Amino acid sequence: MILRLELENTGATYGRLAKTIGESGGDIVAVDVIQVNKNTALRDVTVQASDREHAEQIVKALEALPGVRVINVSDRTFLLHLGGKIEVHAKSPVKNRDDLSRVYTPDVARVCMAIHEDPTKAFQLTIKRNTVAIVSDGTAVLGLGDIGPSAAMPVMEGKAMLFKQFAEVDAFPICLDTKDPDEIVRIVKAIAPVFGGINLEDISAPRCFDIEERLRDELDIPVFHDDQHGTAVVLLAGLLNAVKVVGKRLEDVKVVVTGIGAAGVACSKMLLAAGVKNVIGVDRQGALARGIEYENPVWTWYAANTNPENLTGRLSDVIHGADVFIGLSGPGVLKVEDIQSMASDPIVFAMANPTPEIAPEEAEPYVRVLATGRSDYPNQINNVLCFPGIFRGALSARASTINEEMKLAAARAIASIVTDEELNENYIIPSVFNPRISKTVSQAVMEAAVASGVARRERVADRFY
Repeated sequence: MILRLELENTGATYGRLAKTIGESGGDIVAVDVIQVNKNTALRDVTVQASDREHAEQIVKALEALPGVRVINVSDRTFLLHLGGKIEVHAKSPVKNRDDLSRVYTPDVARVCMAIHEDPTKAFQLTIKRNTVAIVSDGTAVLGLGDIGPSAAMPVMEGKAMLFKQFAEVDAFPICLDTKDPDEIVRIVKAIAPVFGGINLEDISAPRCFDIEERLRDELDIPVFHDDQHGTAVVLLAGLLNAVKVVGKRLEDVKVVVTGIGAAGVACSKMLLAAGVKNVIGVDRQGALARGIEYENPVWTWYAANTNPENLTGRLSDVIHGADVFIGLSGPGVLKVEDIQSMASDPIVFAMANPTPEIAPEEAEPYVRVLATGRSDYPNQINNVLCFPGIFRGALSARASTINEEMKLAAARAIASIVTDEELNENYIIPSVFNPRISKTVSQAVMEAAVASGVARRERVADRFY
């Protein structure tokens, strides 16, 4: 961390400062003088601490020192975000009057009229061909909840960075200061001419279902709610390999899903589309079953299309004999006793973030395959494996939508990265830094777009025109 401190101009003050940091377990890495006057000096002191809690302890100790005033505390993460994490660059410089006339007036008018006469040329002659809007209202950000559009911006900027690094897709955060679904739909439709795709992000359920469905119906470019479908794609990829490890068939397994929100519904739909026949959804009220009245129409649909035996009760009641547990809920939901009641070689995907439904250390002795949403354990179910390649493929094929066939193709492509020689209990899903992922996923998505009739570019050999 970097501490900006105002120190009284005495040697004793700095000595006390250094001694306090050392006694608190910190290590002074550097001291930079920012400003000096007759009585005080402004210094930036860089201190190495073991973690955030340790850093806070050091700061508290310094705040208690006479002659020392703590003005600001920054760490490497905050410094990375100074001024935002993304910026815009021109693809070609404007060096003279001739360049200016071609990129702007008067010659740009010819390009404008070409698009006016044939609107499809916007895909060829503007950023539309390779640009995605990341749209959020800040109502369901990470595990933080409704923190608003301004506070959501760092997440959306980070996502834009991942789009660029992993798939060479230009993306821009659009954080909206409204929670009204009608207004969100209206705004996104109004800005759609600029973009080749819309990535909805961190919009709370059940509003997100309605917003996505309406935009999919009313726009002719891909609309993809990553919290739903990105999670579902990567989950399926991991499960395809997990059932291989335990020697079971996808269509034979009993799957229990906890947390029937946006991601839970999308994951369940994806499992059904992939051939799973026995999916049971459990939320706070218990298992979703036919014959129960639900205010949420999505839950009514869910109950009608899952739970073939119409089981009722809490998680512990319906998990008996299950082959797979999928957690999209919160910490402490799954108990060791629940795992012990599952079928042999249980598969547990405890994906609540940052704290899984069960601590991995508790679950490991009783499961065959364990996955989480965390990077500090094996088998991380991470949406970064999915969304860059899916949009790359959709944009390259100029798809009008992202359909179920494209999502299934993406899941199978991700799973295929892990070879039979590599596949084991601790490696069912590839690393997000595997350089093959984006290309493999985008190629599979393009193929599926063509096969399902939503591609608007003609394929000749291995290229699209």
